[in-house]
Amino acid sequence: MPSAQIYLILGSARAGRRLVLADLLANGLEASARPVLLTSATETPAPDELAQRLAAVPGLVLGTWTITDGRFDATIPSEATHAFVVTDGRANPVDQIEAVHTWLPGSGGELARVITVVDCKLGSEHAELLRWFDACVHFSDVVLLNRREGVANKWVSDFTARYRKQHFPCLIELVKRGEVANPALILEPQARRVSQLFDETEPITVAISEGDDDDEADDDDEAVVDEDAVPVDPYLERQTGSGRREKEIPDIAKYV
Repeated sequence: MPSAQIYLILGSARAGRRLVLADLLANGLEASARPVLLTSATETPAPDELAQRLAAVPGLVLGTWTITDGRFDATIPSEATHAFVVTDGRANPVDQIEAVHTWLPGSGGELARVITVVDCKLGSEHAELLRWFDACVHFSDVVLLNRREGVANKWVSDFTARYRKQHFPCLIELVKRGEVANPALILEPQARRVSQLFDETEPITVAISEGDDDDEADDDDEAVVDEDAVPVDPYLERQTGSGRREKEIPDIAKYV
């Protein structure tokens, strides 16, 4: 049986991710799909209206995930065709992405897309959170701009232009009343992210001199392949000694 397609959903708490997912699940999947929605075990229950919308999705299974000592733990039912993993919107998204990346090989599925739901109201009120959104967009194939009510059009335009000017390949779409224009397009399993963390990466080839102490390597020296050496994503890189991230982002819990 083919493995499940996994969608990782990023965004801050109260960004409306589950509302958007209700639309994607109901209108972006084939009738034969068997989706599972996995949320943090500490996630607050969905409001009654949203819970009813999710319950109306044919075949939808609800589940939870946990992270303990950096280890991501979740189970995808064997019959599932699609798995939607919603990150903890009050925790560091980079830490969670790193944990999910380690979990993926044995998950029973393969990553289809990373989707960020942006709380435009929150972002427009706290300019310092731009670095937090930058981190999420760096890993994302799709960016959905939600909660735009009362937000100046210029802020939305500037936010979009920020990534267009940097030639980010991700799709950037608007959410209107919890819905997107083309749910199937959003769920199409095509990588459009800047980060190569989830991609297959060729080993790095390192030339090592053997046999003498000359400063310059001999022409006959053979290249040695370090099969474990892969490029480190800039958001995952840590400082020697302190262990802190090279690129730190704001603590979202202070804002939501």
